[in-house]
Amino acid sequence: MILNSILLQVEDIVADTMVADKAKAAADSITAVGAKVDSLAAKSPAQIATDLSNFNWNGLIEKFSSDLISFGFRLFAAIVVFCVGKLIINKLHNVIRNVMMHRSVDRSLATFLLSLFKITFLFLLVVTAIGIIGIETSSFIAVFASAGVAIGMALSGTLQNFAGGVLILLVKPYKVGDYIDFNGNKGFVKEIQIFNTVITTYNNEVIVIPNGGLSTGTINNYTNQKYRRLEWRISIAYGDDVDKAREVALSILRADDRVVKKYLDEGVEPQQVEIPEVEDLDEAELKRLSWWQRVVHHHKVVKKKTAEWKASQAEERIKKMPRKDCSPTVGLESLADSAIVLVIRAWAKNEDYWGVYYSVNERIYKQFPANGLNFPFPQMDVHLNNN
Repeated sequence: MILNSILLQVEDIVADTMVADKAKAAADSITAVGAKVDSLAAKSPAQIATDLSNFNWNGLIEKFSSDLISFGFRLFAAIVVFCVGKLIINKLHNVIRNVMMHRSVDRSLATFLLSLFKITFLFLLVVTAIGIIGIETSSFIAVFASAGVAIGMALSGTLQNFAGGVLILLVKPYKVGDYIDFNGNKGFVKEIQIFNTVITTYNNEVIVIPNGGLSTGTINNYTNQKYRRLEWRISIAYGDDVDKAREVALSILRADDRVVKKYLDEGVEPQQVEIPEVEDLDEAELKRLSWWQRVVHHHKVVKKKTAEWKASQAEERIKKMPRKDCSPTVGLESLADSAIVLVIRAWAKNEDYWGVYYSVNERIYKQFPANGLNFPFPQMDVHLNNN
């Protein structure tokens, strides 16, 4: 306790001393200014005129001229840097735009990214030009950085949706017109925006889903592939002929033209090779050409033969690729308590999926009983013991 009181007294003394020193320095400066004012007031007009005539005006003019020339050079350099930088930014803007158009980037995403690129680099260019002139730019950068951090924290959820929209438009896990399922929300993609994705259900309901969740969640895209596999589970009674049921089911599937019979017709297309046209010349015509023309003609002939060989190899490669057998199948899946469960699988195009599904369901319901195959229902045998 004694030590603490001593330390507090020492701090008070030091603080009083510092305040006294500051007050003394302020008083001294005021006294000095007052002395200068008094000395200037004490001088006569003749003395003031003499002082002005003895002042080094040439030195002042030379210093002002030197500073003005230096500022002019800096201003000229800043203008040159700004013009050259703007030209480079415009060139890069055009190059990036052409690349995006070549890669079929979404128009809204491309417009936003190009605008963001141009605004960002123009801001950096202006800051650089201001720094060349000699104006301190650290305060500008600090203000904009602080504003960016504050805006980012305030709009964290919105920025997450924006980043998700950019990823979706770049990666393209789905496109407009696809039928997707996200967390139980099923529907056709109507519009892909920067912040949200709009889907419409079969009931014509509109659902708006934030892109932040779509970019990190699991999406089931039903229409991403050209073909889909259909599956039915049919129960027949114990005692019915399984081979007969298989035969009837396969006949139903083979009778539908929308069902794939053997292989999918979406095989890989051979690589398109452009074969140049070269004029055929005989020996006499070749001799009339100059040596340089013969070299050019020979180069064209070699290029044509190379292209023809690449085209033939591409076709052969496609022919040798293994193909997946997608014929309709019927298998015995399980022996249930009251029925034999058959699983029927077939392939069809996406646009024919539901039509084939409902049509085959109806045909099975009609043709199975007509061929002596029964659809059982859950049943339980109860045995009573009279004893």
